[in-house]
Amino acid sequence: MTVLTKKFPTKHTTAPFSQIDENDYINAVDIEILRTKEEIEKIVSNTNPPTFENTIEALEFSGEQLDRITSIFFNLNSAETNENIQKMAQEISPKMTELSNDIILNEGLFERVKAVYAQKDSLDLTTEQRTLLDKKFKSFSRNGANLPAEKKEILRDIDKKLSKLSLTFGENVLAETNKFQLHLTDEKDVAGIPSGALETAKALAKSEDKEGWIFTLDYPSYIPFMKYAENRELRQKMATAFGSKAFKGDELDNQANVLEIAKLRHQRANLLGYETHAHFVLEERMAETPEKVTAFLNELLEKAKPAAAREFTQLSNFAKKLDGIEQLQSWDSSYYSEKLKQELFNLDDEKLKPYFKLENVIDGAFTVAEKLFDIRFEQVFDIDVYHEDVKTYEVFDGDNNFVAVFYADFHPRKGKRNGAWMTSYKSQYRKNGTVERPHVSIVCNFTKPTASKPSLLTFNEVTTLFHEFGHALHGMLANTTYPSLSGTSVFWDFVELPSQVMENWCYEAEALAIFAKHYETGEIIPMEYIEKIKASATFLEGMATLRQLSFGLLDMSWHGIDPTNITDVKAHETAAFENTRLFPENPKTCMSTSFSHIFQGGYSSGYYSYKWAEVLDADAFEYFKEHHIFSREIAKKFVEHVLSKGGTEHPMTLYKRFRGSEPKPEALLKRAGLLVEE
Repeated sequence: MTVLTKKFPTKHTTAPFSQIDENDYINAVDIEILRTKEEIEKIVSNTNPPTFENTIEALEFSGEQLDRITSIFFNLNSAETNENIQKMAQEISPKMTELSNDIILNEGLFERVKAVYAQKDSLDLTTEQRTLLDKKFKSFSRNGANLPAEKKEILRDIDKKLSKLSLTFGENVLAETNKFQLHLTDEKDVAGIPSGALETAKALAKSEDKEGWIFTLDYPSYIPFMKYAENRELRQKMATAFGSKAFKGDELDNQANVLEIAKLRHQRANLLGYETHAHFVLEERMAETPEKVTAFLNELLEKAKPAAAREFTQLSNFAKKLDGIEQLQSWDSSYYSEKLKQELFNLDDEKLKPYFKLENVIDGAFTVAEKLFDIRFEQVFDIDVYHEDVKTYEVFDGDNNFVAVFYADFHPRKGKRNGAWMTSYKSQYRKNGTVERPHVSIVCNFTKPTASKPSLLTFNEVTTLFHEFGHALHGMLANTTYPSLSGTSVFWDFVELPSQVMENWCYEAEALAIFAKHYETGEIIPMEYIEKIKASATFLEGMATLRQLSFGLLDMSWHGIDPTNITDVKAHETAAFENTRLFPENPKTCMSTSFSHIFQGGYSSGYYSYKWAEVLDADAFEYFKEHHIFSREIAKKFVEHVLSKGGTEHPMTLYKRFRGSEPKPEALLKRAGLLVEE
């Protein structure tokens, strides 16, 4: 028997990465699927009348080991994949979808769930138990349990196809990212690029026995190139490569996958009695309906568009004056934005980076958490990891009680997808009188240390680290009974609140003084830099807001309508972007074909939630500032009513309990500099 199919014999029962034979995953999943089916059959065949304990709780805790195995496997498929893992994912994913459907479409099981649900008002249930009962009932009723037999089969077929399509979509994006390299050997082609980025590019070239420099589409390589490279043609080449991922009409093209995913999601929603996929998804969100989401996005658009237009004109005039650029293009945006920022604020990332050594920023995030939430992080070396880059920590509270295991994986590599995310290897929950503590991970793609420099972060990367750390705190400080209501298992448009609120500390002098220290001299970041960071926080905010809104509107354009007649991905996208476009359209690029958030991740009909949560986080941070940014009293309320509660109650109920009132959009508009004073 593989190590995967029994309780892990490790410290805190952490994932035993080094003991796992990669090829054991499929067999282990098969064994645990059978075991889960037996657990379900035991619930269904129970001759005692259905109760909350013998039906709802029993269902909640079924498949426990299967959840652990698949969380390890699919996390590796994102952070440390290879061809073999990808091939296995194509086999495992449909099996998991089939099991999920076997459970949801099990008539005997649904009858028992319905029986408990029917008597919910007469049962003496806690608030969390009522929420669990409601969610379990809805998971059946919303996903086909009431369908006739022939429609259940259609649903199964759709779900199986969707699970494979989203995997293929992600594999194609990763393959396209890894495939492209810009190999340069002429000094003048790398003019303007900072020494740290050049050193990384030179090391990559050397590792491939080549002269010069190699730049890739990984963020730590791509972003400095687009921001600093003086050669406009090469910026265009890089931007086109980045924007045309899986849009080249070859074997890695995602256009057909995008169309098929959108159409199958719509078909699925119709089958279940919903007008569109967005109607289905948003029923279980704070926003509730596509109409509310679209109104929310358009309201912000109305406020941001005039500011964005003014900023675009300012940037265009600046580029024309500086270099005679007649028409500003998308590949000019980062470059001239950075130049204008330097002129206006005399501040650029290269000035700031020496103050943001990765290790110092990590310690800073830990110290901020300690000051706010009375928890501490201790790095340990006896917990197994899946790659040597991964750091591990034990987390303790002020009374020295064990709180969580925390993994941190910070640097890009071939088997890791781009971007940054938080994930979990084990949820927090209570069972048989024991509190199981969570195992949480954050995964980022920051510049690796070089021979002469440690890993130095841009300010944007600093806020990214704090953002993902905020998600991690939501997972680590969970204090619920049931795993499906724990930590980040909340309404999707609420999940970004803990992450986005943590970014605010990056702009505060008192917080920066903790960790923003020059990596060579130890000097704390000068006050004038802090003032410039704050002053530049709303720099080109109208354009940035417009960009975010365009992504939310694109998402809704795929999922808030009937996509059956869409045949041209690019034409559809162009129309969706029409009202938010500032730069000329590039016919060679298409965002949808690599928009992993909505076609591979869980953000379909949910991309708006970043902006939605910004309203919450701006309002929440105002509350801290009214008292003190390190107010233990407000932080305690935030833990008590938000971080610890997971999805045990409706998020607006939790938020109002924390804040005392509903959030006000004015806080966001004020922070973004988009609130026009009367």
